[in-house]
Amino acid sequence: MYNLAIYLYLLAVKFVGLFSKKVKLMRKGHKQVFDILRQGIDKESQYLWFHAASLGEFEQGRPLMERIRRQHPQYKILLTFFSPSGYEVRKNYEGADVVCYLPFDTPRNVRRFLDLARPSMAFFIKYEFWQNYMKGLQRRGIPTYSVSSIFRPNQVFFRWYGGQYYKVLTRITHFFVQNEESRRLLATRGVTNVTVVGDTRFDRVLEINQAAKQLPLVERFKGTCTNVLVAGSSWQPDEDLFIDYFNRHPEMKLIIAPHVVSDDHLSEIIGKLKRPAVRYTQATEANVAEADCLIIDCYGLLSSIYRYGEISYVGGGFGVGIHNVLEAAVYGIPVLFGPNNQRFREARALLAEGGGFEITDAESFNRTMDRLLTDADFLAQSGNRAGRYVSDNAGAADAVLKAIVFK
Repeated sequence: MYNLAIYLYLLAVKFVGLFSKKVKLMRKGHKQVFDILRQGIDKESQYLWFHAASLGEFEQGRPLMERIRRQHPQYKILLTFFSPSGYEVRKNYEGADVVCYLPFDTPRNVRRFLDLARPSMAFFIKYEFWQNYMKGLQRRGIPTYSVSSIFRPNQVFFRWYGGQYYKVLTRITHFFVQNEESRRLLATRGVTNVTVVGDTRFDRVLEINQAAKQLPLVERFKGTCTNVLVAGSSWQPDEDLFIDYFNRHPEMKLIIAPHVVSDDHLSEIIGKLKRPAVRYTQATEANVAEADCLIIDCYGLLSSIYRYGEISYVGGGFGVGIHNVLEAAVYGIPVLFGPNNQRFREARALLAEGGGFEITDAESFNRTMDRLLTDADFLAQSGNRAGRYVSDNAGAADAVLKAIVFK
């Protein structure tokens, strides 16, 4: 049944690829995988295989990969992605020796992939439990680790009908899970080769903090203002809240890094602003100093820009879910976000710690901002709690590294 489902999925991908640019990219990448492996794999070297479904999982696995590069240079790194949003962004990642898509989980693909890659160990980041790959790795005696994985009761492994599928979990050499609940859930299925280490994303955001870019134009924009709100990964419902507040509060400045950087969306944002604004790509030393709002109309800067704010707002909470709250919290500033945060462990923890604030409507946003802007002690205390939450939960990558035996 599983193999039939994989083949049906493959057919569906081929069909959707006729209409979707993203899926077409993936199909093209899949056709190149085995050539990339044949040309890129050095048969005289040992490889550690890291698999990340997409970009978010890659960022979780990155601290571990880079520690291994430093501490165990005898190994080379093979990095695979399932999603184009991961592969297309990181296909030239210098921390890996070979980067490619993961072929679909058919028995033939698995045999070809493992024959060419010959990994000494395999690391699957957070999710991704492909039955045929797990079976192939186990049969070849290749240690396989699940890193930063997190489990919930509603997952198929723990449902009454998941009796067959949960067996894939028994093929994992060891689980390095994020929390105690995951350990308990795995135990209900007889899986006890589990260590609770936390989430490697905390290690990653600390590394980003330490390597944050100096951005002279943003510094020029900020000037001496101590009331800067940085709104990252924002969508229209988020923007309606903070732009309205910004328009009515001349004592503050605003940096907006929208999730969608398109001319239409940028024009929409500019149309709502009633105070001077400038786009980052059009900013100069002169005009940026005169602006009250800076619009980041390019990608790759947000994780460094949060450092220039006294308060942060992370978007997405009025849609499918909030974006990365840790990127803001690591700078020791309070984090505001929308109500769709129940599935986001870090956001819930920030709320409990007092470093995060849930915004449900304009009234709650205005009330929270009013207090943060007028109560310096409250602002400092909230920011300290956010920063401490990140630093207190770091160390997962080192814990994983210590537990693995390298030859």
